[in-house]
Amino acid sequence: MQEITLAEASKNLSELIEAAMSGEEVVITKDSQPVVKLTPVTPVKKRRPAKAGSAKGLITISDDFDEPLEDFKDYM
Repeated sequence: MQEITLAEASKNLSELIEAAMSGEEVVITKDSQPVVKLTPVTPVKKRRPAKAGSAKGLITISDDFDEPLEDFKDYM
């Protein structure tokens, strides 16, 4: 863990960010008290939509799919 004062952190911010991104824990102190910890933001994994045609052959539709159901013939 790297502890650094606020004054030093303002001078070396880019180096501290690189250190945090590489996994090092960086704590910034003010008046000898820890006030900020630099940690990298973990990227959110986006869910990709299914590739077109990826379910081909997995789904079948019967020939009478759009025929009226027996239970509803009285209403037609």
